[in-house]
Amino acid sequence: MSRPVLSTHVLDTSTGTPAVGLFVDLYKKRDESWTLWHSTTTSGDGRVQFPFSQDSMAAGTYKLKFNVEDYFKKNDKATLYPFVEIVFKVSEGAHYHIPLLLSPYGYTTYRGS
Repeated sequence: MSRPVLSTHVLDTSTGTPAVGLFVDLYKKRDESWTLWHSTTTSGDGRVQFPFSQDSMAAGTYKLKFNVEDYFKKNDKATLYPFVEIVFKVSEGAHYHIPLLLSPYGYTTYRGS
């Protein structure tokens, strides 16, 4: 199987473990609005490999929405953030890995490999 065009990995830095079962929505920008394109949850190691090929995921602007509040509620923790949204641009022929390092009161992201 070829490498997915888009993947993410969420780590809960408050526990030092993967964020298992976190709901993630992928949106694509069309004109001036967002269209929900795919919904999923993180795996047992906190990862998602979206099932899109180079042919099915065209160049454009996309958004990952991580439903953080639901995740922390499930783990009996309060959080400042109900959700985290990461907006990014995709070019033809590239792989995008968008990690999220998460705690109840902060987060960071970067372009991974």
